[in-house]
Amino acid sequence: MGRHGTIANRKSAQDSKRAAMFTKYSRQIIVAAKGGGDPEFNPSLRVAIDKAKAIGMPNDNINRAIKKGTGELGGESYEELQFEGYGPSGVAVIVEALTDNKNRTAAFVRSVFDKSGGNLGTPGCVSYMFSRKGVIIIDSEGLDEDEVMMTALEAGAEDMIVNDDNFEIRTEPAAFNEVHQAVKDAGYEIFEAEIEQIPSMEAKVEGEDTIKALTKLINSLEENDDVQKVYYNCDLELE
Repeated sequence: MGRHGTIANRKSAQDSKRAAMFTKYSRQIIVAAKGGGDPEFNPSLRVAIDKAKAIGMPNDNINRAIKKGTGELGGESYEELQFEGYGPSGVAVIVEALTDNKNRTAAFVRSVFDKSGGNLGTPGCVSYMFSRKGVIIIDSEGLDEDEVMMTALEAGAEDMIVNDDNFEIRTEPAAFNEVHQAVKDAGYEIFEAEIEQIPSMEAKVEGEDTIKALTKLINSLEENDDVQKVYYNCDLELE
């Protein structure tokens, strides 16, 4: 995924899309709550709630989403979808969605690729260029790098990347919940915690027109309520 390098940039991007993120995180909670409404016994729900609280989602919204997921309230039924394709300059793109209307979402994603000069492909056409990893971002201010790394590694993390103002802990998906809980129990401030698609190779993007077209593609996808995540294998910081 084209990542924002600092927490400040990530927070700015989140703030600009806060209303849309409420909708996206509500859907994540609804889907996670189908596995049980008590976050103490449902790690996926606990992580989804933590993410929602981190962007300031009101408790009433969170509780309502949980009840929809458990069936206490009438609610939507969402299906998980993944789309793969190529953007301008051959950038590989993966789109993850939660939708109550598969045809609507598929038509939207295809239209955005077409209008932006991209090409929606078949399943597997670009996913081989990515690896699923748990990613936990914590604010590094005032923290001892060795202590944080030891906490993460002892809990089952496979690596920790030191960035300008944050530590990025990476795990195998199976170890994500345990590492996330250990980091949380240690009192570290978690800024993001996700299972993500990490690119194994980077595409080079050059030319103002190409960059504008790619920016339009990514932003159009991310602004849609059905789309949860967009991953791409270039290092541009797209706003």
